[in-house]
Amino acid sequence: MSSFLALLGGKPVRTQPFPDWPVWGPPEERRLLRTLRSGKWGRLQGPEVEEFEQTFATQHGCRHGIAVVNGTVSLRIGLLAAGIQAGDEVIVPPYTFLSTASAVIEANAIPVFVDVDPETYNLDPQAVAAAITPRTRAIIPVHFAGLPADMTALMALAKKHNLTVIEDAAHAHGASYKGQPAGSIGHLGSFSFQSSKNLTSGEGGLITSNDDVLAAACRSIQNCGRIPEGVWYEHHVISANYRLGEFQGAILNCQLKRLERQSITRDRNGRYLAERISRLPGVRPQKRTADCTRHSYHLFMLRLDSEAFGAPRAAVIQALQAEGIPCSPGYGYPLHRQPLFRQQNFGPYLPDPAVRARFNRVECPQSDRICQDSIWIEHSRFLGPKADMIHIAEAFEKIHEHREALTLWTKKQPAPAKRG
Repeated sequence: MSSFLALLGGKPVRTQPFPDWPVWGPPEERRLLRTLRSGKWGRLQGPEVEEFEQTFATQHGCRHGIAVVNGTVSLRIGLLAAGIQAGDEVIVPPYTFLSTASAVIEANAIPVFVDVDPETYNLDPQAVAAAITPRTRAIIPVHFAGLPADMTALMALAKKHNLTVIEDAAHAHGASYKGQPAGSIGHLGSFSFQSSKNLTSGEGGLITSNDDVLAAACRSIQNCGRIPEGVWYEHHVISANYRLGEFQGAILNCQLKRLERQSITRDRNGRYLAERISRLPGVRPQKRTADCTRHSYHLFMLRLDSEAFGAPRAAVIQALQAEGIPCSPGYGYPLHRQPLFRQQNFGPYLPDPAVRARFNRVECPQSDRICQDSIWIEHSRFLGPKADMIHIAEAFEKIHEHREALTLWTKKQPAPAKRG
């Protein structure tokens, strides 16, 4: 490639937009109008959410699906159903969205941050084993970006120490591990249907399980503490109304019919792009393990070794965007460095000062480095033809070819203004 970088006045690699998200059409319109006209808008009156729970659970290899208002609530309900008590420890990764750890706080338990593997960005089983104490009660592995975690090793640790495993599968709709769907391997699975997710209704979440007792406990907590054999105004456990509404259920029933084809397309495109751009010096896509039989590519993630590539990450991101490739640096820092944990802003939870103080001593160097090196491309970019992947790859190749000019441009930029 010989043209100048678009950032420096050249012609961009791509000028047309990538596929929109969400994808919707007449099926969603028909279901929503049918629900509207029925007047049955709540989970207890209409058929949509119940249908979705059953279909989603079956497609993800589970007997039970319990739909809830969001993916944070699904984690918290799972913890409560598993019997987590005040002061219990729950192992979580620090390279994930806030909810994975905040749900633990809201269950009045202690999130224990355990570092991730620098190649997969998922929990490191050896680090998990070293972090288990007599107070450990659960593990929440995150299938980050849609790559399933090392569930064989984690389930073996859980069995050895009698721990509950709750899969945070918010990124992993349609992903599979050794042919087994994400969300069906642990004792419980947690999914999100927030706007950015691979399956969306704007907001929403769902708990999966093959454990009848745990599923019954989740259903009770989701439904104001009721039990099937009780009278209506009879409440057995601390809980609330976390039920998903029928409008979301109607959308999700349509979206679910699209998921399989979309998942195949994302996986195919992600494989191609990872193989091609990994030929460039310093470009390290998320490592796909042999156990991953389908990656859902909620995110296409890579780490950029700026020294090996020949240009700083921030400049590469700017250059990619100028070439018509939407991307971002992802998390600015991992969870253990969030103000919430550094300042122990836990409200009424975790009152013990010694417990609060421990968050200032957490060190997870791999998660720190990933935050410094990562580049994210969102899943909707992977719903188009192979030609879209070729454009993304060509943009990386073009930037690498002109890395010296990009680095020189970076040095000439004014330093950011100091705050205050």
